Amino acid sequence: MIQGSITPAPARALRVALVDDEPLALRRLQMAIDQAPDVEVVGQAGNGEEAMALIRGGGIDVVLLDIRMPGLSGLDLARELDPVDAPAFIFVTAFSRFATDAFELAAVDYLLKPVEFERLHAALERARARIASRAATSRIAELEEVVAALRAADAEPPPDSGFAEEIWVPDRGDRLRLPVALIDWVEAERDYVRIHSRGRSFLVRKAIRKLQAELDPADFLRVHRGALVRRDRIVRLARRPGGPAALVLQSGAEIPVARRQAAQVRKVVGTRLG
Repeated sequence: MIQGSITPAPARALRVALVDDEPLALRRLQMAIDQAPDVEVVGQAGNGEEAMALIRGGGIDVVLLDIRMPGLSGLDLARELDPVDAPAFIFVTAFSRFATDAFELAAVDYLLKPVEFERLHAALERARARIASRAATSRIAELEEVVAALRAADAEPPPDSGFAEEIWVPDRGDRLRLPVALIDWVEAERDYVRIHSRGRSFLVRKAIRKLQAELDPADFLRVHRGALVRRDRIVRLARRPGGPAALVLQSGAEIPVARRQAAQVRKVVGTRLG
């Protein structure tokens, strides 16, 4: 065990871009950002094409994005961007019916107009946490946990179930052997999956349906087209007024539940938490 402590670097302001074709909506978002700590607006756009140019210019952590706009819609814009390099998206719209589409694009949140400032501030903090998970400042505890899990697996090999026990993931130019037991949840990002594990995430080129077939269904639950959740990480089922229900995990992540999966999820949650 390494002794001592690591002093965290000073927090950097979250860099946010605002995208909406309504000037009044942009002004309200700017007012909300002005009241949020460690957040700054670095650009604004009035349509999808302007937003695309702004995002590709770099330097943006989070985009507050309207859905219905002239020309390129917010959803189309998110689909056009490479998920590896894209900023986090928080959709802000007057329409509730696009929520499932937004979350399948790995949106941080889906807010209905007129936006409540506290709700937006909470969404920005979730975006900050997601960004931090992509570049964790320390890997010591994680590596010790991985080593311990591998040693335990070698000491007591389980019977072969036919399902994957580990997955090789890219890690800063290297390849890391990630035990399936350390996965919290998985989200689809077009032709990739992002595997979330202990505060970090790994992007793997594989369709989520193919990965699901490799994982034991007794351990993982499909909650919508774009997300798999490890059952033993579920803490509670949360209701969202005007939007889909969400599973809250031990890590604090909130995963929306598709309506067609709601009955199965309630059954699983009732069995585990009831």
